[in-house]
Amino acid sequence: MIIAIITLLVVIAITLLVTRLATMALTMTGMSEEAARFQARSALATVGFTTTEAENVVNHPVRRRIIMALMLTGSIGVPTVIATVVVSFLTTSQSEHWWEPVGVLATGLLALTLLARSQWVEKRINRLMTWALHKWTNLDVRDYVSLLQLQNGYAVTEMLVEAGDWLEDKTLLTAALAREGVLVLAIFRQNGEYIGAPLASDVIHAQDILVLYGQIDRLQELDQRTSATGDSAHAKAVRTYASLRRRK
Repeated sequence: MIIAIITLLVVIAITLLVTRLATMALTMTGMSEEAARFQARSALATVGFTTTEAENVVNHPVRRRIIMALMLTGSIGVPTVIATVVVSFLTTSQSEHWWEPVGVLATGLLALTLLARSQWVEKRINRLMTWALHKWTNLDVRDYVSLLQLQNGYAVTEMLVEAGDWLEDKTLLTAALAREGVLVLAIFRQNGEYIGAPLASDVIHAQDILVLYGQIDRLQELDQRTSATGDSAHAKAVRTYASLRRRK
């Protein structure tokens, strides 16, 4: 009985490591960590979602190979976990000392949960996996997290411009978001047009999706601006950013 429980815990631990490895590999191809983690877990669980991110994975040859390997692993690993759990609990229910294996299982699951959530463990595992992937694969490595300083209060995010928003019908020059520390990296038009590295003369329309880079709190505040309050909020943000730049 104990052997079955240990086997189950080992399978779960391996699944967590495989998911983490796949997340790191997808991140190295340019995906955000959140999107990479979601796609890795979806593929390992053999669950598909029709999203733009999924299309980007399928259309990318390296990402497609990673997902295919995950799907194969998941098709083997998930049934193994389910079968082990069923056999373990059926055997446990017939045992006089059923609480002992249950205690071992609960302790093991708690330990795996704590390890999975540990920032100290995650940093070292990520460092090891990054080194291994860089050494033994030909992935196009792009450490965007370090490059863009995303861990220091900055983020790359998408923002939908709605009717009545402060940014509606403004050019990038008029909006002058750079003066408050926000960069517009791209614009997705409602008709499907994509504008990468937009020009100052490009106009922001309602239903456009802006890809923005800046401090998280500033991006959140920008998303709340209306045409009535936007000018004063922009002026305040410009002063705050200028003051921050002077202190540096």
